[in-house]
Amino acid sequence: MLDTGEEKRVRYHELLRAEAPYDRLAQAMRLSRSVRELALAGIAMRHPGASEKEMRVRLAVRLYGRDLAQRVFGRLPSDAI
Repeated sequence: MLDTGEEKRVRYHELLRAEAPYDRLAQAMRLSRSVRELALAGIAMRHPGASEKEMRVRLAVRLYGRDLAQRVFGRLPSDAI
């Protein structure tokens, strides 16, 4: 958060620490789900005819890298990033 002033950054972290662990975990899970949904939407826009499996493969490449995705799924689309 380099574009945020020090005072506001400190206050933000104070507020985070004041939240219950369950609430912080729930927030992290919501953010993670949002990232996945945005990534899938981008993949769907670039590959409108992709099957559900291809979408999962491309998402795995995007989130975890080609090496891990290849170990899990085997063959990958050459243009998957």
